Amino acid sequence: MSTIVIQADEARKLVVGKLTEAGLHIHHAEKVADVLVHADLRNVNSHGVLRTEHYVNRLQAGGINPGAHPTFTQSGPVTGVVDGDDGFGHVIADMAMDYAMDMAKKSGVGMVTAINSSHCGALSYFVQKAANAKLIGIAMSHTDKIVVPFGGKTSFLGTNPIAYGVPAKSKKPFILDMATSNVALGKILQAQEEGKTIPKGWGVDEKGAPVTDPHQVVSLSPFGGPKGYGLSVIVDIFSGLLAGAAFGPHISKMYGDLDQKRKLGHYFCVINPSFFTDVNVFLEQMDRMMMELQSVEPAPGFDRVYVPGEIEQLHEERNRVEGISIALSVYEFLTK
Repeated sequence: MSTIVIQADEARKLVVGKLTEAGLHIHHAEKVADVLVHADLRNVNSHGVLRTEHYVNRLQAGGINPGAHPTFTQSGPVTGVVDGDDGFGHVIADMAMDYAMDMAKKSGVGMVTAINSSHCGALSYFVQKAANAKLIGIAMSHTDKIVVPFGGKTSFLGTNPIAYGVPAKSKKPFILDMATSNVALGKILQAQEEGKTIPKGWGVDEKGAPVTDPHQVVSLSPFGGPKGYGLSVIVDIFSGLLAGAAFGPHISKMYGDLDQKRKLGHYFCVINPSFFTDVNVFLEQMDRMMMELQSVEPAPGFDRVYVPGEIEQLHEERNRVEGISIALSVYEFLTK
């Protein structure tokens, strides 16, 4: 499959252009573009600008409110709820994280759920925002069913990602952003787009048997068997039930029913380390922990030990200079 390399700024402008052309307010379009390009810079292309066409299709079908006005209600000293008004999840999640950060700065912790939302993109964007402010960020989001429960044949849970961002003193933040499935659905879609096979264990067919052809994937598998399955249920509880949203098979499909509002829920928590310990010591210890991890002698077949998020950060440094790689078909959609 052909790819093309373009600068991040150009990709951002193209995405904003497509979304505003479809009726989205420019400020919301800019936030969506920021989150998508963030993913492409980190080589997490499954959550990058290739999603634009789907968002445009959903906008045009009426499944996302282009004139959404998300609102925040503070429900307690360190808690609150964002009602997304069926707008773009990227905008809604960013707003929820901002309120959680404000509460954490003042009171040590902030927890915000979001409701009446839609797909919000890579959670790393939001937890990194907290970490850049020397705060600890946690984010969770449920998604529509595509993952089989451990021991099950048919899907019940979503890929249900969870992310953590932890600041350090001189080193870049520790960023863990992972699906509770073996891989995100976007990686299956990317393999389909690029005409590649997938590793065994990523997905199963209608009989529940593992497959390597991405076009045969009916459901994904949880990572780590029962452990990933258990974490996936936790994510659904925090971002679904706690937010007053649906769970598992009751969540509307991302790639079906494009005219239906998805009503997704998200969960955000921000912790201010200075309320628990000496913040400078904490940040210095984070530096030390990551340096000591990186200095562990590598096992055969590995060049060295990386900390979570480090490989993506190295990609971002390079791609900010050299540009991001996207499928030619995606570029043609963005420029037509």
